[in-house]
Amino acid sequence: MMHADLIDQDDLLGQLRSLGFETPSGATAEQACAQAVCGLNEDRARALRQLVEKMLSGSATILPAVRQAIDQQLLPALAKYSSSQRRA
Repeated sequence: MMHADLIDQDDLLGQLRSLGFETPSGATAEQACAQAVCGLNEDRARALRQLVEKMLSGSATILPAVRQAIDQQLLPALAKYSSSQRRA
């Protein structure tokens, strides 16, 4: 039997929690990502950026709902934060 390495909603929530981000139980990937980007500071942005880079560059398959949450919540918020830091 072949085992595929998948990143699902539970994996995403677990990884966010392991980094110290609060995610309500039962949250969707989109809700968890939206919560994670609230009140970004340098440390939180760095941790999220590293998580996203690890997930996107890894060999695991990212399920569509998780990929959509990353694309629609995390990436734009990190880009906006980086842009605001360069202007400061």
